[in-house]
Amino acid sequence: MLWTIIGVLLLLWIVGLVFDLAGGMIHLLLIVAAVVFVFNFIKGRARR
Repeated sequence: MLWTIIGVLLLLWIVGLVFDLAGGMIHLLLIVAAVVFVFNFIKGRARR
């Protein structure tokens, strides 16, 4: 599920860069997705 969200946000980010759509909102969402990914990655490593 997380990989799907990251993939969709990455795709929207690229589309936003190419067509200059939605301005900073896509960049903000991409940053949020990156933070969630890093948090889950660190949390997953701590369990092992």
